[in-house]
Amino acid sequence: MSSYDWISAVYDKAVFTAFDTETTGTEAKAERVVEIGCVKFDIRGVIARYNVLIDPEKPMPPEAGKVNQITDEMLAGQPKFAEVLPDFLDFIRNTVLVAHNASFDINFINCELERCGKTKLTNKVFDTLTFARETLPGLQSYALQNLAIQFGVQAINAHRAEDDARVCMEFFKIAVSHFFEKNKDMLDYYKKDVDISEYLSTRDPETDGGKLVQNLF
Repeated sequence: MSSYDWISAVYDKAVFTAFDTETTGTEAKAERVVEIGCVKFDIRGVIARYNVLIDPEKPMPPEAGKVNQITDEMLAGQPKFAEVLPDFLDFIRNTVLVAHNASFDINFINCELERCGKTKLTNKVFDTLTFARETLPGLQSYALQNLAIQFGVQAINAHRAEDDARVCMEFFKIAVSHFFEKNKDMLDYYKKDVDISEYLSTRDPETDGGKLVQNLF
């Protein structure tokens, strides 16, 4: 099944979690997650939100702090990743994860899980960056904030996890709607009753879901 068939089959049936992380750097094995923001939603609207600051157990590098405006003072006294993990995993359980440049966020979360002695995430993951590049060709930039401007999504607090997750959700809905406008036959075909558990099960990303919908690691 192609990625496009997949999203056509589950879009009006699944629950999604758009999420974003803020980190101390770009190398997941060496750096740490300092913030997770999530918005759980379906086609009817937002179901719940989750946002948490996390003590990275190391100083916040100035260059990272300049991007996300997160300081050591803000992180002092915050819970460690292992402490927030149960609530985070409970929040995303049985949902499709949606992220922009998803491999970055998934890699960081999986490295944090490994430090806690836990297994990697098994949720299906939908990468809005890949989807935008493949279905909206010719744009000057595919950065999330630029896509937000182009498609009329207001970013209130850019480069903070909670707002970036919200912007990702809004862009996801817009991009998928644009896709269905051009491919209405696919959506109509999959409006029949289907058991979406088959589409949400963990499978080899090389054979189920291609590049857009996958378990990235």
